[in-house]
Amino acid sequence: MPKRGTLIMLDHLDYTPPSPKVISGAKDDWELVIGMEIHAQVASKSKLFSGASTKFGNEPNSNVSFVDAAMPGMLPVINEFCVEQAVRTGLGLKADINLFSAFDRKNYFYPDLPQGYQISQLYHPIVGEGEVIVDMEPGVARRVRIERIHLEQDAGKSIHDMDPNMSFVDLNRTGVALMEIVSRPDIRGPEEAAAYVLKMRQILRYLGTCDGNMQNGNLRADVNVSVCRPGAYEKYWETQDFSHLGTRCEIKNMNSTRFIQAAIDYEARRQIAILEDGGTVDQETRLYDAVKGETRSMRSKEEAHDYRYFPCPDLLPLEIEQAWVDDIAASLPELPDEKKVRFVKDFGLNEYDAGVLTAETENADFFEKVVATGEDGKLSANWVINELFGRLKKEDHDISESPVSPEQLGGIVKLIKSGDISGKIAKDLFEIVYTEGGDPAQIVADRGMKQVTDTGAIEAAVDAVIDANPDQVEKAKQNPKLAGWFVGQVMKATQGKANPGAVDALVKSKLGL
Repeated sequence: MPKRGTLIMLDHLDYTPPSPKVISGAKDDWELVIGMEIHAQVASKSKLFSGASTKFGNEPNSNVSFVDAAMPGMLPVINEFCVEQAVRTGLGLKADINLFSAFDRKNYFYPDLPQGYQISQLYHPIVGEGEVIVDMEPGVARRVRIERIHLEQDAGKSIHDMDPNMSFVDLNRTGVALMEIVSRPDIRGPEEAAAYVLKMRQILRYLGTCDGNMQNGNLRADVNVSVCRPGAYEKYWETQDFSHLGTRCEIKNMNSTRFIQAAIDYEARRQIAILEDGGTVDQETRLYDAVKGETRSMRSKEEAHDYRYFPCPDLLPLEIEQAWVDDIAASLPELPDEKKVRFVKDFGLNEYDAGVLTAETENADFFEKVVATGEDGKLSANWVINELFGRLKKEDHDISESPVSPEQLGGIVKLIKSGDISGKIAKDLFEIVYTEGGDPAQIVADRGMKQVTDTGAIEAAVDAVIDANPDQVEKAKQNPKLAGWFVGQVMKATQGKANPGAVDALVKSKLGL
């Protein structure tokens, strides 16, 4: 990882790593160290080891096969598409793909785990080391290393709020394929952690391997938090010795970036208070109570041996061919980092605007269609971000609900670029298209909205305003800034149809400015 101040190169864009979050304790300063395990539900129609549906929202216990319910003699059968999705994700994160991987049994007992074990991958995961660039602000980004991605089956859901005396179990989620994406402890603050989750969600959605729906639990994160004194993290980097870092605590099942930040901040301060009071931090698993705004102990942190891992006897090792991996790689879409770089390079956008437009693949696709019609990247970006996105946000809509098509918005941009309409007329035209629909060029023609470019007509309007305001003429000669008043009066007289540039030039010429 680059040291502080070292540039990260990413295809024509240079990034500087952000400084770590420093928290002032009662006695000393402390730095945060964060690693994350993201559980991403694989976008597939059926489960990892059965043909049962993965559809969300079905009646409880309706998406359950005999395999999922752990009926005697029922054997798992690997879902090839889920394997493909994991490989696709690994390639998207520039990670190593392991041609040999194997499944293990992770043994623990809980009511919503019918088998009494989870089929996972500990010793031989399907994906090895990769990385992701997490943008914090223009020119500032954190490179986060990915340690591994392994496939595993999800557990069911226990429901405790339907009856005061009983709990219920819904096994619909049991056996759904998960990708556990494990990062190195490279994240250095709450904001970075939230940005990392959002960047991972963005990449997964671009790849089509997870829908990223955090509200439904399709993307959740376990957050490992520890604190150390300034300088200790650099020693860890030099030696890769974890003893330089503090004892970590894991906060389980976070599905909100806002709560992730709040939980990290609380947990860091809790650990600092313990250490400055002379105590030691116990390695444990904790839960975040969003109501109280605090973490609380759930159980002591288990090690691998506590789960008594052993190779799953029901599944053969997974051996895949490099040619199959190459075929998947050839089908990958353009990913957000590369798309962002292209938008900056090809359309002349600044990094911030390119980041906004590539945040969601639907937004990027919409913008490119606008450019294809409007034939101007910068102007198209301005109208997509400021006018369309602003209006959609105000009305709580997303791009899929836009009443203005990319071709219609591109048509407005094209009319501005050609000089047929002014910026003011364009805003009026946008309102008409947004509320009534229609072809922008036809609307301009039918409603007489075309910009006046006839210099004779514009000159006549300028002369009329100047002749009617002799006092203002004398003031403008003393203060040239007042020429703008004449421009405004001419635009008003022509109902905003005069070319503003031509008006400005004529006013200054007539006033001798």
